[in-house]
Amino acid sequence: MDTGHSNIEGRGPAVLAVSSIILAIATLFVIFRMISRGAIVKRISPDDYLMLVAWLLTFGMTFAVCWGTRYGLGRHEEDVPDAWQSTLKKADYAFSVLYNPALMATKTSILMFYLTLSQTNRTFRWATIATLVVVNAGGLALTFLNIFQCRPVGAVFATPLPDNAKCTDIVIIYLTSAPLNIITDLAILFLPMPILTGMRLPKKQKIILIITFSFGIFVAAVDVVRIAYLQEASQTRLAEIQSESGDSGSSTRDTDFSWYASLSFMWSVLEVNVGVCCACVPALKPLVSRFMPQMLRDRGDVTEKSGTFSLRDQTADMANAHRIPSVISLPDGVDANAHTHASPPREQAEDDGPMGMMDFLTTPEMSEFPSRLDRTQTALTNTTRHTAPDSPAFFDFVNMQGKKSMLHMTNRESVFPISMVTILFFIWGFEYGLLDVLNQQFQRVSHMTAGQTTSIHSAYFIGYFLGPWLIGNWTLHHWGFKACYSVGLSIYACGTLIFWPSAVLTSYPAYLITNIIVGIGLSVLETSANPFIALCGPPEYAEIRLNLSQGVQAIGTVVAPLIANRAFFRENLNAPSLVSTQYAYLGIALFTIALAVAYHYVPLPEATQEELEDAAERLDSAHKASIGRVPVIWIILSLAALSQFCYVGAQEVVGTTFSGYMAKVVSPDWNEANFNAIGHTLFALSRFIAAGLNLFIKPRYLLLAFYIGTILFSALAMHRPGKTGLTMLLLTYFFEGPLFALIFAQGLRGMGRQTKFASVVITSAISGGAVFSPISNHLALDGKGAQYALIVAAVVFGFGTLMPIGLCAAPALARVVDPVSSKDASERPSETSSRASRALSFLNIGKKEQGEGEASGSVEFRERKASA
Repeated sequence: MDTGHSNIEGRGPAVLAVSSIILAIATLFVIFRMISRGAIVKRISPDDYLMLVAWLLTFGMTFAVCWGTRYGLGRHEEDVPDAWQSTLKKADYAFSVLYNPALMATKTSILMFYLTLSQTNRTFRWATIATLVVVNAGGLALTFLNIFQCRPVGAVFATPLPDNAKCTDIVIIYLTSAPLNIITDLAILFLPMPILTGMRLPKKQKIILIITFSFGIFVAAVDVVRIAYLQEASQTRLAEIQSESGDSGSSTRDTDFSWYASLSFMWSVLEVNVGVCCACVPALKPLVSRFMPQMLRDRGDVTEKSGTFSLRDQTADMANAHRIPSVISLPDGVDANAHTHASPPREQAEDDGPMGMMDFLTTPEMSEFPSRLDRTQTALTNTTRHTAPDSPAFFDFVNMQGKKSMLHMTNRESVFPISMVTILFFIWGFEYGLLDVLNQQFQRVSHMTAGQTTSIHSAYFIGYFLGPWLIGNWTLHHWGFKACYSVGLSIYACGTLIFWPSAVLTSYPAYLITNIIVGIGLSVLETSANPFIALCGPPEYAEIRLNLSQGVQAIGTVVAPLIANRAFFRENLNAPSLVSTQYAYLGIALFTIALAVAYHYVPLPEATQEELEDAAERLDSAHKASIGRVPVIWIILSLAALSQFCYVGAQEVVGTTFSGYMAKVVSPDWNEANFNAIGHTLFALSRFIAAGLNLFIKPRYLLLAFYIGTILFSALAMHRPGKTGLTMLLLTYFFEGPLFALIFAQGLRGMGRQTKFASVVITSAISGGAVFSPISNHLALDGKGAQYALIVAAVVFGFGTLMPIGLCAAPALARVVDPVSSKDASERPSETSSRASRALSFLNIGKKEQGEGEASGSVEFRERKASA
């Protein structure tokens, strides 16, 4: 037996060496952290104790892997003696049980530390708590799943596996947990960035601070590499599932577990140990500050013998640099002069409370400085709940440039913000096209029934009903338009990451959830992006801007299937081709996360409720009219929601029946993908054409004309055979194109402060795509055929025409939705001038009353000022 140990072969030596070295490095980081916190800061926090627990679990997990290499881990199964099997399985089991608790303890320590960073930023605090819940709930669930991977539990150590035992493939468990690990890794990485980048610090300190908190990206990178090795093990399982004779309950010995799992275990050890190292980095700052302070100080920083910064000098330097001496001020009761030349006695600092970790991170050499002033400095960067936050910037102290409301921008001024948001239109068009192709591939691999196929397609649109109401409405009203982009992109990235376990397990329920989450993410995007395009710039061009942006979106929908079919699948429809798409989705998810972070910093205009209400004001007060007792704006919104619901539902009927139509009516030998691409190209082209026609034709007339086109050609496609019928169906695609933008933009007109709510309503109406496809699919399968199923589309398009018919028939509605031309808009300055005159008159009076009124705190004066 000993001679066997001395002649270890295969991957074992490499796994042992790497695991031992990274454990030693992590141990050093933990020791330095405890020295920094215990000897220098003289205060050990709960997050430090949690880090000790994480290190103990990591040590046990790493030791289990190292011990396993002595008993065959890294060898092929045929080279592992039977006498080693029991010990090897015990080591593997110990690793699998300790892996998730070690990750959970490490991430919990980091998140507990995050809770000390900002007591005033409620959004950051609640986001941290939510992440903390997800980390611990998911970690506990996965831990129990690992513990009870076999039933009975003792069967995990048996060789061979007893006939009455049932075990879950441990590789599948690891892959199932991969999305949760990546999502929480990225959340921990980016959660503090808005606070850190928004702090007003010297440039070098700010760079160091951001880099310090960015080390977590190495954990996510290691996790991705680990998953790549797990994928190698999963391909055999996918091939077995595809074949009818595949046996998902194959034993560990049959799958050569000790060989292919060794590198996965090694990368898991690296992941957890690197996580421990990264979690300790911020806590090492006091240690570095004590022995190498020059690393943390900009050249020219002024310090005193006591090692303190002068808050007054810093404030003065910032003000002089920007020539705005009144921008930064200290709170009442804080005297900057009192701390200019000497630090206060130690007793005073202790009276103000213990110094937090953030004090050390943001003030490198202020170990004797009172924490009250540190909190004052930090508070200078915070905003209250009633103050709109400025755009964060990485290295500036004060935002010198005020933003212009999107409602008051000219066409030239709106080019940049509209271009930035149009990029998002292209992204979700591309992702929708890719999702559609991926759904088809998943259906082939898992041999889904027609009903399951329809339900997966409908699940995406269920997300469109949930997203705007559950997330989009609150985000849009409380954080504004831009916040919806980052939130929507983040949710979408989570949905794409969940594709990993969905594909590995070929699980129908998991794939349903994936589509719902993707739909929620993209619906949150649309809740903000569509009204942003419609509102950003002169109002008379709202439909034109939205159709142009939607046209770019449609181009993405055309391009995505072409790329997917050629790059991912080609003509090989075996199981490994599905595995290859997981890497594409991983890349998309990581790119989407990066995009979400980037859009947090992109300077985009906003519009407050008051500005929206003021922009809706008209001299004729058309938007305030009523029909009966119902305000016209609510009638228009109801018609828009109904029309959007019907339009998207009918559009999906046409899309889902296209394949069956090609096979039954035209010819099964014709290339369906090519003609589908032609249809989507016509769809995109019509949006650009409609944008041009909108310069001359009122939107309500265009909406009616294009609706009539969809009804006419979908009805003709039902009755015409062969190529003629296909041509009619392709023309239906063409007339569908501009409907979305025309409905959305007209639905928002005149809504004023209810504009954001109207956007939520119309966006949620996109969920009509989930309703009518199952009906048409039932008709197609009921012996009627795909051609007869198009009657559903024609009827639903007919109901959608209620909006343009109502707008054209009721003059009160028409006056609201018809764009105000530039000539008509030129009459409005008289109203603006009148308001300006009243404001100037008040200011002249106010100059005389201001001193007395404000000094006495006169309620009458404040009310008069507020009303003006």
